[in-house]
Amino acid sequence: RRVLLIERTRSGIDTALQVLTAGSSLIPEVQTNLFHAHAALLNSNRSSVVRCGRQKYERLYPVMLVRPDGSTINIRYKEPRRILQMPINVLALSEEERRSRQKKKEVRAPKSRSAGVQEDDFRVERYSHLWKKK
Repeated sequence: RRVLLIERTRSGIDTALQVLTAGSSLIPEVQTNLFHAHAALLNSNRSSVVRCGRQKYERLYPVMLVRPDGSTINIRYKEPRRILQMPINVLALSEEERRSRQKKKEVRAPKSRSAGVQEDDFRVERYSHLWKKK
């Protein structure tokens, strides 16, 4: 059985040592020192330090997402918007709330303005000096 050890020297060069351990009493067992060979400890701080892991690298904009219950979350979205509102489940509303929402959506006829005659006090002579040649 062979054991391959990698030692890191001060100069930064890795050197490999092969040790035969199969029944040889002349060669002492070498304890392995695993310099930086352990897995990274993943915790809650990792997400704030590293990049977003994703397949496509596209531009994402910070957006405030408003949930149907009124709570807000800051997310990243593909379009530059200030606020993104999630739709409300109409089936979960009461009958009165449903009617009031439907009334807001209805198209109202525009209010007609009174067609009164407006007097015109514009005089062309006051501005004739602007287009006359000197």
